[in-house]
Amino acid sequence: QVQLVESGGGLVQAGGSLRLSCAASGNIFRINSMGWYRQLPGKQRESVASITSDGTTNYADSVKGRFTIPPSNSKSTVYLQMNSLKPEDTAVYYCNAEVVSYYYGDGTRVSAYWGQGTQVTVSS
Repeated sequence: QVQLVESGGGLVQAGGSLRLSCAASGNIFRINSMGWYRQLPGKQRESVASITSDGTTNYADSVKGRFTIPPSNSKSTVYLQMNSLKPEDTAVYYCNAEVVSYYYGDGTRVSAYWGQGTQVTVSS
């Protein structure tokens, strides 16, 4: 099993910044990708940003130029630097990871995992 632990959410005024972090632990042979999703009240969860094992990043159009995934010293930790925050960024943010785990006698298996979510609230 793999656990994702998020931190860094909170309340911030419009125009401010927050930095989220997500640390993965457990049966990790390799991490294919890590990323961030958010869920606004009454809406489906949507992708915000992601990074693959080769460092390729992708961002939703709504956050391009404002959010980034900065470099990490650990391959099992991902950050989300959020600048110029807007009230419409208010949501629960979830960390996601696609992880390859090794099981003795059974080989490797790829699974997707989610963090518990962290609330980000941007006041106007």
